[in-house]
Amino acid sequence: MPTLTTTRARLAVTTATVLLAAGAPAAYATLGDQDPGATATARGAAYLETRLFFGTERPDGGPDVTDQQFMAFVDREVTPAFPEGLTVQDGRGQWRDASGRIERERSYELILLYPAAEAKARDPRIERIRAAYQRAFGQESVARLDERTSVDF
Repeated sequence: MPTLTTTRARLAVTTATVLLAAGAPAAYATLGDQDPGATATARGAAYLETRLFFGTERPDGGPDVTDQQFMAFVDREVTPAFPEGLTVQDGRGQWRDASGRIERERSYELILLYPAAEAKARDPRIERIRAAYQRAFGQESVARLDERTSVDF
């Protein structure tokens, strides 16, 4: 005669088997023969997304860039070049400096969206922003990331 523990173990195995078997067809259906043309239609116009990463620690040991200083920089250098809009996010980052040390610091991420057709005209503006920040706050670099995307407002 099976014990209560044996009965529970069999019930658990049976339940698990039934649940797995019932879920398997659904799981395999999502991996099966799908029509490559059946993907969702992309919305929006062709845009570029540029992300700039600004560190706040000064390599010369001076005081960190404050929120007020950074936002004044955005008002002075970024907004005139991208009056349509932008996004600023706080971050924490790390990178290897010119001497090989790993630096960890508070940072800002600036996100710019602009029509792909305007990329050639916008590139010098972005490079001026990077250079201005390096000069103003004694930074070795400002990282840049560009990606193509679709945007719908």
